[in-house]
Amino acid sequence: MRSFLTLTLILVFSLCACGALQNNAREAIRIDTIAQDFEVHTIMTGLETPWGMDFLPDGRLLITEREGYLTRLDPKTGASAEISGVPEPHVYGQGGLLDVAVHPDFANNNYVYLAYSYRTRDRTYTTRLSRGQLHGNRLSQVEHLFEARPAFTTVIHFGAALLFDNDGYLRMTMGDRHKRHLAQDLTTHLGKTFRLTDEGKPAPGNPFSGVSNLAPEVYSYGHRNPQGIAIDRSTGRIWVSEHGPRGGDEVNLLRAGFNYGWPVITYGEEYRGGKIGEGTEKEGMEQPVHYYVPSIATAGLEYYSGAALPGWRNSLFVAGLKSQSLSRIQLHGDKRVIEERLLEDQGHRIREVRQGPDGYLYLLVESGKVLQITPPKEQ
Repeated sequence: MRSFLTLTLILVFSLCACGALQNNAREAIRIDTIAQDFEVHTIMTGLETPWGMDFLPDGRLLITEREGYLTRLDPKTGASAEISGVPEPHVYGQGGLLDVAVHPDFANNNYVYLAYSYRTRDRTYTTRLSRGQLHGNRLSQVEHLFEARPAFTTVIHFGAALLFDNDGYLRMTMGDRHKRHLAQDLTTHLGKTFRLTDEGKPAPGNPFSGVSNLAPEVYSYGHRNPQGIAIDRSTGRIWVSEHGPRGGDEVNLLRAGFNYGWPVITYGEEYRGGKIGEGTEKEGMEQPVHYYVPSIATAGLEYYSGAALPGWRNSLFVAGLKSQSLSRIQLHGDKRVIEERLLEDQGHRIREVRQGPDGYLYLLVESGKVLQITPPKEQ
C-alpha cells in the first residue's frame, strides 16, 4: 500500500490590471485575469503519473495513474485509498492506465469504466475499454468491453478520453497511433471518436452504422490524438481537445459523422519542420473552435457550468503540458470569444481538469499533485 501526503498550500489570484507580484504572509500572487478571482490549493501529493479522474456521486474522486493504479480521494478530508482489482495495462511509451468514467447510474450498479493500453497476443498494442463494479476498495467482476482495431507495435497516440453523455451513451476517443492516414479511413477505429452503449456496443443511430465495412462505433473522424473530452450538460454539446504536432493543437465541437481533417488539414507542421497535408482548410472538413500555434501540448478538457466561480461560466478549460498553463476559452454559444492563460508561472505540467460537484475545479499535474481551484476567502 502506498502512502500519500495531503496538504493545503494556498495561492490567491485576483483581478488586477497591473499584474504585479504581491509579497505577503499568505504567498498571495495577484495576476491579470479577466473574469474571476481564485485560490489554488494543493490537496494531494505523491501520485506517480496521474492521468484521468472522475467523481463518484458522494463527491469523492477516482484518479488513474499511468503506472496502473486507481486511487480514491475525498477532497474534503484528504483521506485516500488505493483500489485493487484494476485490469493490468501495458505501461510503455505513452501507454498505461489512462482515463476513468463513473456510470451515471453508479448508485444502483457500481460500474466504473477504465480505458488503457493493452498488449495483444501477437505483441501489438491498442486501447481497451473495461468496466468493473466498485465495492469498498476493490473493483470486481471486471469485463472487457471494447478494443480499438487495428493494433500496431507503436506505443503512442492512444487517445482514451471517456465521458457519459446526456443520453447515457459512453463517448470515447482514439488517437491515430502514429498511422495518420488511418484517421481518414472509416473501416478502422484510429483517429476517431466513438459513441457506445454502456456495454461497449455501437450506440443506436451512429452515423456509419449499417454501412458495409465501416466501423459502426465511430461518431466522428479525422482526429490526431484527442486526449480530453467535455460536455455542456444544459445543451448536450460535446468538445474534444486534440494534441497536435508541432503547433496545431485543437479544440473541436463534435458533430455526428463530421470530418475534422487530420492529416489532410492542420495548423501544425512536422516536428522537424515542413508542411503536413494540404493546408489549413478544405471543403467538407471542420474547422476547430480554437487552435494553438505554437502548441501548448493539450491534454484534458472541461466545460465549466458551476456557481462557485461565476466569472468562468460557459468556459472551456484546456490542460496544457508544454505551456504549463490552464487555458480558458470563453464561449458564446459554440464560438470562442477570448482565450486566456492561467497558472503560467506555477510550473505545473497540467494533465487533466474536472469540475467537481462542489463547483470547484480540480487539476492533475504530472508532478503527482491534485490541485483544487476555489473562490478566494473573504479578506
